[in-house]
Amino acid sequence: MAISDEPETVATALNHSSLRRRPTAAGLFNSSETTTDSSGDDLAKDSGSDDSISSDAAANSQPQQKQDTDFSVLKFAYRPSVPAHRKVKESPLSSDTIFRQLQSHAGLFNLCIVVLVAVNSRLIIENLMKYGWLIKSGFWFSSKSLRDWPLFMCCLSLVVFPFAAFIVEKLAQQKCIPEPVVVVLHIIITSASLFYPVLVILRCDSAFLSGVTLMLFACVVWLKLVSYAHTNYDMRALTKSVEKGEALPDTLNMDYPYNVSFKSLAYFLVAPTLCYQPSYPRTPYIRKGWLFRQLVKLIIFTGVMGFIIEQYINPIVQNSQHPLKGNLLYAIERVLKLSVPNLYVWLCMFYCFFHLWLNILAELLRFGDREFYQDWWNAKTVEDYWRMWNMPVHKWMIRHLYFPCLRHGIPKAVALLIAFLVSALFHELCIAVPCHIFKLWAFGGIMFQVPLVFITNYLQNKFRNSMVGNMIFWFIFSILGQPMCVLLYYHDLMNRKGKLD
Repeated sequence: MAISDEPETVATALNHSSLRRRPTAAGLFNSSETTTDSSGDDLAKDSGSDDSISSDAAANSQPQQKQDTDFSVLKFAYRPSVPAHRKVKESPLSSDTIFRQLQSHAGLFNLCIVVLVAVNSRLIIENLMKYGWLIKSGFWFSSKSLRDWPLFMCCLSLVVFPFAAFIVEKLAQQKCIPEPVVVVLHIIITSASLFYPVLVILRCDSAFLSGVTLMLFACVVWLKLVSYAHTNYDMRALTKSVEKGEALPDTLNMDYPYNVSFKSLAYFLVAPTLCYQPSYPRTPYIRKGWLFRQLVKLIIFTGVMGFIIEQYINPIVQNSQHPLKGNLLYAIERVLKLSVPNLYVWLCMFYCFFHLWLNILAELLRFGDREFYQDWWNAKTVEDYWRMWNMPVHKWMIRHLYFPCLRHGIPKAVALLIAFLVSALFHELCIAVPCHIFKLWAFGGIMFQVPLVFITNYLQNKFRNSMVGNMIFWFIFSILGQPMCVLLYYHDLMNRKGKLD
């Protein structure tokens, strides 16, 4: 027998057919009858039922021929003289097979899910047996929340600043004020929209969650105002170039004319984007059933976050010490124990905000571009993560900060450092101001990403392996970075409250 490329198996040898019994005498008689009828042409012509006899004979001969073929193939299938090893093959769990995606591991993935559910179910039962039900009735709303009314009024009054920016742009369109005055007025408006909430939070002894919510809202307003002013400034410059008869490059595509409209500004303020443009791609209608399902998911996952925070994170943090003081092994144990529930909360937060809430808002406004994130979980480097996990902020950064720096002759490394510096300042504002603590933990954590960007880029170029950079990213964010920041800010906050008491 000749050695083929494919290994011979019984199923292959039988040629997609099952074993059948040996031919009987009736079968042989039908076969011989068919042969006689088909070979005697003159006799078939003299017969009155020649068509029916030939068709029956053909039908009876096909199973017989198939049985003979099956038996002959089975007779030589997997004989001792036939080679059992024919080509070079890798094991299913070898690295080459895994990274080339030649083998499916869906079963192992299902096993991981089953084990994850079983382990976490045991942890939930153990936690309830040890601490009991820790979620109080005032988890969502209590009488203490009423004292945060200055923050709520401040949040409502922030709409004054976009209205002031609209008036400035309207005057600039009508050429009532010169361009330098427009720039100065926008700087004043954007700065006031950020410092006003900071002063309100610092003067009020508000809850941490209320302060974080106000600061996030204020930062969003600031980013939108900067985009609104910068985009209109650029459109005015392009309009002046067109009026002078200057030729614009083909890569520059102005899809809309320069026009200051309050309707466009109002839509931009509530739209799930930080980059202003007079018009956006829109969907034809609102999917009410889909919208209802997303709202239900949002409620469920918000409850899951609250359960994990109250039942797991709070007891762990309250029974811990300052990570930079005391026993080092005990601090490592607390960080590792906190890393798992903190990772769950972080993933739920991402899913609730970037997927559910932003899609709900986009559906209500029929906002078409819903690329709010990319597959950041597959990030090969730290730079890939920051570019993919928060697309609204990333688009704002490259549109209004990174590329303007490059156009002014700033090197790429310096422009990257400036982008991380701005991000670090806003992270520090959103956490330090509500805590009334300025220890620069969040600022240092973000700036620490800059050397990690160069390290993971170097490792990626050296090893050409996406697994190395991805594991470093998950370790820094899930195991080391976020749990450490939670412990640092919690103990500094408790120390501050102890001094005030």
